[in-house]
Amino acid sequence: MAKVAKDFKALSKQELNEKLNELHKQFMELQFKRKSGVEKPHLFKQIRKDIARILTIMNSKQEVVASTRPKGSSKK
Repeated sequence: MAKVAKDFKALSKQELNEKLNELHKQFMELQFKRKSGVEKPHLFKQIRKDIARILTIMNSKQEVVASTRPKGSSKK
């Protein structure tokens, strides 16, 4: 389940979005199960870290694209 950041870096923007949505769904399901007692409580931390990794990679890819644009151009 947990991946290293370099595993996520190899994914495209669309794949990262899909993985992010999947992790959010898993996290929400765990939160619902929390009241009845989760079998694997370590998954909360693991999923949160994976979400943070994906968001960090998405932001860094966005910064790379923005830095390669010529000055004065807009994001249109």
